[in-house]
Amino acid sequence: MTSAPTPPFRCFGGSDPLYTAYHDDEWGVPVHDEHALYERLALEAFQSGLAWITILRKRPAFREAFTGFDPEAVARFGEDDVERLLADVGIVRNRAKIEATVANARAVLALHASGRTLDELLWSYAPGPRPRPRTFADVPSSTPDSAALAKELKSHGFRFVGPTTAYAAMQACGVVDDHLEGCVVVRRGAAAATGADTPPG
Repeated sequence: MTSAPTPPFRCFGGSDPLYTAYHDDEWGVPVHDEHALYERLALEAFQSGLAWITILRKRPAFREAFTGFDPEAVARFGEDDVERLLADVGIVRNRAKIEATVANARAVLALHASGRTLDELLWSYAPGPRPRPRTFADVPSSTPDSAALAKELKSHGFRFVGPTTAYAAMQACGVVDDHLEGCVVVRRGAAAATGADTPPG
């Protein structure tokens, strides 16, 4: 078994300011805004097979390329837009992932037309209480919940959303919180809950 690191520590990202900010301020934080949820789902799909820091560094370019991840705007993208994006050196130029992002925008709108939201769908798969992981060996890459979420997303027309990508999106949207026990984020949250001074991090 991998031994737990000595607290306080960061689960990841301590060597890069951009990665540190993502770890401290976004990863595991609950998200309910439709645009933000769509963005995270899209970025997790683009991340497949790549390092997450690569996606973080390209995030401003992704936002510009995909009109702020507004599903209504992206749903109107056609083949000319796909070709434009394939020529955009600021993003990950992968046709399957670009086309999936467009298809997923249309799937979000179809959800809305049926009276549902992406927020409702994602959060319906939030797991019940569970022990906080002590090491990353305790953090799964997918779960039965993420497999069920991926299956439902695909049934609504979403693409590039297998169980592993779905679980990464759950982490990114705060549907699950996999910060390790002893992480600075967990310690700060505990300190805030008790009114104690925030421990250094």
